[in-house]
Amino acid sequence: MSAPPSHSMPRALPPEHRQRLMRFAAEVSIPQGTRLFEEGGHADRFWIIRTGSIALDMHVPGRKAAVIETLGHNQLLGWSWLFTPHSWHLGAEALTPVRAYEFDAASVLAACRDDPELNVTVTRWVGDIVAHRLRSARTRLLDLYAPYGSGSTR
Repeated sequence: MSAPPSHSMPRALPPEHRQRLMRFAAEVSIPQGTRLFEEGGHADRFWIIRTGSIALDMHVPGRKAAVIETLGHNQLLGWSWLFTPHSWHLGAEALTPVRAYEFDAASVLAACRDDPELNVTVTRWVGDIVAHRLRSARTRLLDLYAPYGSGSTR
C-alpha cells in the first residue's frame, strides 16, 4: 500500500516551506540491505526518498520482522523525530540502493519553533502520514494474524 500522492513533500507543503526545509537537506546514497534504524532507537533524522525503496518493518517476537509498508519516490521515511520521546516505532531497511535527502531533525525542529506556520504545516503533513501508516500496519497485521486475513478472532 503506497501513500497517497498528497503525502509527498512536493505536494503536501507550500513552496516556501518546502524550500525552507530543503536548506537542511543533504543528499545521501544508501546501499541495498542497509538498516537505517531499529525500533526503540533514537530518532534524530528523517529522509525523503528520491530513488529506490525502503521496507518499514515491525519486530514480532519469535518470528521474522513483519514488513508493514514499502516506501519509494518522494515519500517520507521517519516521523518519530517529531514526537517525544523521539524513538523509532518501526525498523527500516533499504530493499534496493536508495538515493535520498537526509534531514537533521534538531535543525528542522528549531526552524519549526521559530516559525509557527512552518510548524503547523510540517506537523499536519507528518501527522497525515502517521495516520496512513497506522492504518497500513493494522491492515497488514490483520492479514498476518487473523484467520484468513478476515480480522475475525473466531
